[in-house]
This record gives sequence, C-alpha cells and structure tokens, in this order.
Amino acid sequence: MVIMRDQFTVNFWGVRGSIASPGLHTVKYGGNTPCVEMCVGGERLIFDGGTGIRVLGQALLSHMPVEGHIFFTHSHWDHIQGFPFFTPAFVPGNRFQIYGAIAPNGATIQQRLHDQMLHPNFPVPLQVMGADLAFHDVKIGKAIEIGSEIVVETALLNHPGQAVGYRVNWRGHSAAYVTDTEHFSDRLDENVLFLARNADVLIYDAAYTDAEYYAEPGGKKGWGHSTWQEAVKVAIAAGVKTLVIFHHDPLHDDDFLDDVAVQVAQAFPGGQLAREGHSLQVVSPTAKAVLAPSRSKRTKVKG
Repeated sequence: MVIMRDQFTVNFWGVRGSIASPGLHTVKYGGNTPCVEMCVGGERLIFDGGTGIRVLGQALLSHMPVEGHIFFTHSHWDHIQGFPFFTPAFVPGNRFQIYGAIAPNGATIQQRLHDQMLHPNFPVPLQVMGADLAFHDVKIGKAIEIGSEIVVETALLNHPGQAVGYRVNWRGHSAAYVTDTEHFSDRLDENVLFLARNADVLIYDAAYTDAEYYAEPGGKKGWGHSTWQEAVKVAIAAGVKTLVIFHHDPLHDDDFLDDVAVQVAQAFPGGQLAREGHSLQVVSPTAKAVLAPSRSKRTKVKG
C-alpha cells in the first residue's frame, strides 16, 4: 500500500457506530467501527481506532516498515477497541505519532489506550507494542502541522464526554472528519461549519434519521449523534463538494441504508454513504509512488 506525494485519498476501513455489527445484513456497508485513513502528500493519517483499524493493520503488513499519524476523536469504546489489535503497532521499526485531546477527567490519550489493555480486560499491556509510539496531547482549537504542507485543524464537537473534529488541509484541498457530534435544534454548529467550510469532502456523523432523532417517545436527543438531514444542511451552508454519511447505527441494515443513500443523493448532489473498503480520490495521484512517510520527517505540533 504505497502513498504518492501528489495523492490525497480517503479510505474507509470502519464506518459503523456504537458497536461492531457483522452479519448477513450489513455486508454491503460494513460492520466495523470507525477507522478512516487519509493518504495525503506522502503521509498516512489514520482517524480513530475502532475495529476497522485491525483490518487496516492487516493490509499494512506487506509494506513494512510503516509510519503514520493516528488521531483519536475521543475514547468511547467504539473508537478505540481496535487499537489493541493493530498489528503494525507491535512490530519494531514501525513508527506512529498518536494524537488525542485530554479528557474532561484529565486523562491523556496515552493513559486511556493504556488502561483498556490492562488485566483483566486484555492479555498484554500497551508496553508490549514494539513500534515507536509517540503520544501528543491535542489542544482543541490549535492546528497541527505534519511535514511542511499538511495542516490539521481541530474543533470541539457536541458529544457526551467531549469529542474532537478534524480537518486535513493540503495544497488548497481539504477533508473534514466530523464524528461524533450532535446538532443543535436552533442553529448550525459553528465548530462544525468551521471544519466543513468549502471542504472537498465532509465525513459527518449521521447515525440517525430525523424521524428517529425527534421521535416521541424513544427519540435519540441527547445521545450525542446527528442525522443525515442535518448533514445536508451543514454541507449546503458550508459549501461542501462531497458529503459522506458516516457512523451508521448498528440497527440500520443494508436495505435501510440503501433507502437513506437514495434520499441523501436526492437532497444533496455529491452526497453518499460511507462504505467499508471504499475510497475517495480528493486528488488523484500522478507522481512516482513511494513508501511513505520517509523516516527523516518529524511531526510538529503547534500550541
């Protein structure tokens, strides 16, 4: 799996929310929990470590040594549960920069990843991972520079226990990763609009439909997630080119999501649903392929 220096590609390894939901009725869209890879400007950026990161890890095994930057939105179980099964992290010679905001209780992302791998919950501790792991505390609202051309912007999302949204900028192109977040009933979220502004791709948490969200009784208000109808409003207001509905509810089978896909495409040209194993070309690669990033590069964290 090579990365070209003139490439900006988004790969979906896990698109399901809340809990992994494999089975006959989720084959088309996938049952793995969140993991999105962006191959941009010769660098590999990975967003969230749900069960999808295990699949990504298996794909990377034939391209050792490997380096990358792993960004966590938050540490709810569905976003970190695949990290202990990310095989490249156990291989000496590999290098990963790992980013996450400090939780409201003061725990760093390193502490939270460490704690989920303690006995009796997991057989081996984080320290067994043989790769070079460097942890960075994200200051929400501060940008992160990777190499000389990539800037990752951050913003606070509306989610129980706090979550961070990310926007990757490179050579005038951008992709925003906005999950998990709940919309406001009286206005569009300014932080979401900031991340989504004129983006080539907006990946947005739309776990529910409006009917599910506003149902009385049994609605989903306060659960920390949004709807595809709200995603369309954001995409229109922000001038987004391609909208990708993400974080599918585990109860939404392929038939249900097919119906949503039709409605999304009708409401927003360029709108689609995230599917495990699919890719989006933000910028098509034209340069000579290289195994990237080079080992001489260093990450700079601003703020």
